[in-house]
Amino acid sequence: QVQLVESGGGLVQPGGSLRLSCAASGSIFAFATMGWYRQAPGKQRELVASITMGGSTNYADSVKGRFTISRDNAKNTWYLQMNNLKFEDTAVYYCNAGRWANGWRDYWGKGTLVTVSS
Repeated sequence: QVQLVESGGGLVQPGGSLRLSCAASGSIFAFATMGWYRQAPGKQRELVASITMGGSTNYADSVKGRFTISRDNAKNTWYLQMNNLKFEDTAVYYCNAGRWANGWRDYWGKGTLVTVSS
């Protein structure tokens, strides 16, 4: 059973930075894609950033130039470095991984809250 555990959320002032981590219970080489989604109150969950095993990255327009997704294969962990945080970045952030295993399967963490407030 794949388990994903996020960490690194918290309270930060506008303009500040946070780094989120997602640790997988097994090798991340099993995944085709890894990423981060977020869900703000009253809104749908949206993709923030993703990275493929080949290293291709994709970002939501709202975070381009501010957020960076990366991974550490040896630690089975991927990260979301968030800089210049804005009020509208406040949300629960979920890590996600996907792989082909008798069809496409998505795996989710339980989420970590990021609050941007002065």
